[in-house]
Amino acid sequence: MHQLTYGDIRAATDRIAGRIRPVALAPVDPGAIRTGRRDALDEGPEQPCQVWLALEFLQHTGSFKARGAQNFLQAHRDAGTLPEAGVTIASGGNAGLACAWAARQQGVPATVFLPATAPQVKVTKLRSYGADVRLTGTEYADALAACEDFAATTGALASHAYDHPLIAAGAGTLLEEIHQQIPGLDTVVVAVGGGGLFAGVATAARHHGIRTVAVEPDNCRALHAALEAGRPVDVTVGSVAADSLGARRASAMALHAAQQDGVHSVLVPDAEIVRARKALWDHRKVAVEHGAATALAALTAPDERLPDGDLPVRPGTPDRSYRPATGEKVCVVLCGANTDPTDLIEPPPGQ
Repeated sequence: MHQLTYGDIRAATDRIAGRIRPVALAPVDPGAIRTGRRDALDEGPEQPCQVWLALEFLQHTGSFKARGAQNFLQAHRDAGTLPEAGVTIASGGNAGLACAWAARQQGVPATVFLPATAPQVKVTKLRSYGADVRLTGTEYADALAACEDFAATTGALASHAYDHPLIAAGAGTLLEEIHQQIPGLDTVVVAVGGGGLFAGVATAARHHGIRTVAVEPDNCRALHAALEAGRPVDVTVGSVAADSLGARRASAMALHAAQQDGVHSVLVPDAEIVRARKALWDHRKVAVEHGAATALAALTAPDERLPDGDLPVRPGTPDRSYRPATGEKVCVVLCGANTDPTDLIEPPPGQ
């Protein structure tokens, strides 16, 4: 297994410079995010945490995936290993969109395999990029098997939604941009599916001494299960965010990154994901995927407390939220917006 390094992130940063949109950041209103308990010895005035939203859903194709896809195909173009048969990928949607977009940039065909459960908005967008879209099975794993067969028979270059060092390194360029814009950043919060974004961001964050909070839905916990088992393991998936975070197994790169110092794993229930997504719409008119709202849910979910108010609930119980310390600088990555926003808009009263 290739162990992702900070050098991989720097190489990707140089490779895709000028080919992707730099991330925009938006500050959260002071006091909107509750802080954790203060140190009993800290007698100074209390300072609220400072929180920014990384608006990566404004990226090409509507998600961070454009970074990894561009890095992957450009590296193969530079090496002379990009075949005429083009590229193929299995995806829940966003990785396929990014691959199709990057393939069009490179002038090669893209064949994208998706589960039949993929949102129609993503299928329609894929076809608008000129991709050959093939719907297979009901889970990402089904689409992946069909994609591998296609690559073996046609000679197309097989990309991956998350489990490839070039893909993860491209995703990690996001943290480089965030770090440049927020001096003294303490923590970055990211949603985790298969772990490509997490592995890249955590690798870059560790280099800069920044904590990474990895957030998963309760029922899409591939990384958390890998941490418990000490190796990548298959999990069942079933969440409102499964279309983008529903990987059955986390990558070995992601597990390695999660086992390093400065990484925290958090699990949040679907109800909190839905609530965070609705709050982004109600207060900012930002429509993001449930997968993107998963990261924010870690900061807005209520604490699980014992009757006397102490934390944690039980030894070994997964963290259910992340409470920044007073004065902590936190950036939450809103990673994608390829969603149907109609469920966010409430009809006028009486209709």
